[in-house]
Amino acid sequence: MIERLPFLWPEIVLFVTTCVVMVLGLSRTASLRQMTAWIAGLGIAASGVVAAMTTPHGAVSDTAGQVLLPNLPVYGKVIVAVVGVLLLLLMGGTTDRREEDLIKSGKLAFNPLRTNRAEFYSFLLFSLTGLMLCAGADDLIWLFLALELTSLPTYIMVTISTAKNRSREAGVKYFFLGALGAAIFLYGFALIYGGTGTTNLNLIYQSIADKGMNDITMVGFLLAIVGIGFKIAAVPMHFYTADVYEGAAPQVSAFLAFVPKAAGFFSILLLVGAVGWRDIGEIERGGALPDAIRITLWVIAGLTMTVGNVLAMLQTSAKRMLAYSSVAHSGYMLVGVIAGPGDGSFAQSGISAVLFYLLAYGVMNAGTFAVLAALEHTPGPDGEPREVETIDDLRGLCASHPMLGWTMVICSLSLLGFPPLLGFFGKLPLFTSAIAADEIPLVIVLGLNSAIAAFYYLRLMAAPLLEARPNGSPVPMTAPFPGRTIAAVASAICVIALAIPVTHISNAAAEAGKYRPGSGIVSAPQVHKGPTKNVSGMH
Repeated sequence: MIERLPFLWPEIVLFVTTCVVMVLGLSRTASLRQMTAWIAGLGIAASGVVAAMTTPHGAVSDTAGQVLLPNLPVYGKVIVAVVGVLLLLLMGGTTDRREEDLIKSGKLAFNPLRTNRAEFYSFLLFSLTGLMLCAGADDLIWLFLALELTSLPTYIMVTISTAKNRSREAGVKYFFLGALGAAIFLYGFALIYGGTGTTNLNLIYQSIADKGMNDITMVGFLLAIVGIGFKIAAVPMHFYTADVYEGAAPQVSAFLAFVPKAAGFFSILLLVGAVGWRDIGEIERGGALPDAIRITLWVIAGLTMTVGNVLAMLQTSAKRMLAYSSVAHSGYMLVGVIAGPGDGSFAQSGISAVLFYLLAYGVMNAGTFAVLAALEHTPGPDGEPREVETIDDLRGLCASHPMLGWTMVICSLSLLGFPPLLGFFGKLPLFTSAIAADEIPLVIVLGLNSAIAAFYYLRLMAAPLLEARPNGSPVPMTAPFPGRTIAAVASAICVIALAIPVTHISNAAAEAGKYRPGSGIVSAPQVHKGPTKNVSGMH
C-alpha cells in the first residue's frame, strides 16, 4: 500500500484539515468556532497546491495508479480544489445561525449537542476528499469507497441545511434513492470482477483487450453506468433532483450540482476507459465503444438532455429550474463520453471536453446559486429567513442589487453557452468532438436542446435585467454573510476572466484527457498496445 501514498497527499491534507475543523467547531469560544470556515478554505486551497505539485502522472508501481487516463488525477484534484473554495464561500450561516445569535445575545448557553457547525464543515471536507479519491482511483473497490465517501456526507448536509421540514424530507428522499443507485453500481462492479477476475482498472482493460468482452462483464458495465447515473442526475436516475435541490438551502444545492456530478463523470470516464475506445482511424460509423454500451450511453444522453430542458421550461421556481438544468448539462457531458478520445487534440477529444466542461459548469453554476443564497426575505413566523425562490423574486435585481443581478445575468448567459463567456468555450468542444466521432444525430439532439435551453436561461437573464419589480412587492435583502456575495461576484468574474486564458486551460484538459492504454507499468502480462481489436470487433 505504501506505493499508493504519492497519490494521496492532497487527500491527507484534507483529512487533517477535517480533524482540526471538527474540534474547533465544538469550541466554547465563538471566535474559534468562526475560524472553522477559514481553516477549511485554507485546507482546500492547500490540497489543490499539493495535488499540482506531488500527484504522479500515471502508475508508479505494479499496483498503484491507472494508466488509461494517467493525467486525470492531477487535473481532477486541482479543479476540485478550485471549485471547492468557491463553494465553501457560500456556506457561511448555513447552520447554527439562530443559535449563534442567541448565544451572542446571552439568551442561550453554548451546547455542543445543539450546534452543527463542526459536523457540517467536516462533512463538506469529507465529500471533497471522496471526490479527489474518485479522480485518482485505479481499482473498483477504491472507486466504490470514494463514491460513497463523496455521497454519504451530502445526505446529512441536505438534511441540516435549513431548519425546515422540507430539508428533512429532501434528505430522506436523497438517501433512499442514493442507496438504490449505490446498490446497482456495486452489483455492476461485482459482475465486472466476476467476468474479468480482477478489480484493477488496468488489468480489466488488459483482460478485455486480450479476451474480448464476455456477457457477464458487459452486464456489469451496463449496471455500473446506470447506477452511477444517479450521481450525475441522468435519466432515469434523475427523479430526486428537483425535490432535493428545492428542499436544501441554495448553497447546498450548488454543492450537489457539482460534487456528486464530478464524481460520477470521473467514474464513468475510468470505467469506459477500461472497456477501451477504438482508434480514431478505425471508426467507420458511430462511437468507438461496444454497441451495447454505446447505445446505452446514447439513449441516456439524449433523454437526459431532452427531459432536463423540457422540465426546466415548465418551472417557476428558480431552484427547480436550475435542478433540471443540472440534469440537462449531464446529458451534454455524456456526449463527450460517447465521442471518446478522438485524435488526442482538445477539439476532437470528448474526454477533454468533459473535463473542461466540469470546471466551467462548476464555476458558472455556483454563481447562479450564490445569487439565490445571498438574498433573503424578512423572517417568517418561525423566525427563519425566507429564501428567494421564484423567478419573480429576481425581477429588477440589477437595479436593487447590481452586483448580484449582473452575476445572475452573466452566469445564466454562460450556462446557455453565449459567446465569449466561459460556457461557450466549454460547450463548443462537445460539438466538435462528437462531429469528429461521426455522431451526427447526437450532435443534432445536442444543438436542439441547446436552443430549448435558451428559453429558460433567457428568463433567468431577463428577470433581473429587463423586468421591473411590481409595485408593493418586497425587495429581497442581502443575507448578512458577505462570503455569499463574494462567491457570486467571483463566479461572474471567473466566467469572464477564465475565457481569456482559455487556451491554457484547454491544454491542461487535453493533457488530462489523453487516453494512453499501455503507457505505464502494470502487472504481467503487459497492457495490450495499440487499438483494442477484440473490443472493436464486437461491432
